[in-house]
Amino acid sequence: MVNFNGALIAENEVQLSTQNRAFKYGDAIFETIKVVNGKVVFLEDHYFRLMASMRMLRMKIPMEFTLEFLQEEIIKVVKELPESSMYRIRLTIYRKDGGLYTPVTNDIDYIIEGSPLEYTDKEVYKIDVFKDFYNYSGLLSTVKTTNRMLNTLAAVFAEENDLDNCILLNERKGVVEAINGNIFIVKGNVVKTPALTEGCIKGIVRKKVIDIVEKHPDYTIEETAISPFKIQKADEVFITNAIIGIQPVTNYRKKEFSTEITNKIKSSLQLAIVTS
Repeated sequence: MVNFNGALIAENEVQLSTQNRAFKYGDAIFETIKVVNGKVVFLEDHYFRLMASMRMLRMKIPMEFTLEFLQEEIIKVVKELPESSMYRIRLTIYRKDGGLYTPVTNDIDYIIEGSPLEYTDKEVYKIDVFKDFYNYSGLLSTVKTTNRMLNTLAAVFAEENDLDNCILLNERKGVVEAINGNIFIVKGNVVKTPALTEGCIKGIVRKKVIDIVEKHPDYTIEETAISPFKIQKADEVFITNAIIGIQPVTNYRKKEFSTEITNKIKSSLQLAIVTS
């Protein structure tokens, strides 16, 4: 079952017209959200990012779109899914049908879909740089729109080359993010991640990790430009997103990374999930 504008409908009964703007123009945004033991993880952060994205894209925010409303709509879907301790939820919001590049309205429709979530950490996790195309380092790149062609091509490249993930670059050939999350590197006691001005998604777990490191007496956080060469020289590398939390990277080309600091930050993040 999916939640289509508040109504629960079987997946095979959902009908989207040929005028759907998410399909025709990528005129849509989405949030990937984790639910653990009936609790929507980092709900407030997802909600405020969603509201900010809708305002940036000049979508009309319905009056009923409160944080409590969003939580109720997500839980409605969860209750219809097979029993599990964890779920992956995707909320997609798009402008209503009609128009060419100029929409006929800024009103929105939404779909909430979900599935039981099971995953295990990979002991060996290999990455490399995807250099065929670049991610533009503008503000729009920080928003989770449904235009994910670059990520799709990078994922195909990763599969073809027996990789677990790829590093995306911007037009200045600086590191932006991974295919499915933000990226951090550790050198000594300094933890670095690409600044938002590099074009990376304004990730929920990215923000949480930055908060964790800022409060830790032994580490320093830097949001900055990072070259692929600096990844080669790093002690540790890890990837973050709302579903996996933190994924340690073990291999980049011929370089092998340790995971000591990464695992410490990962433990702190788990605690933040439990207490949020």
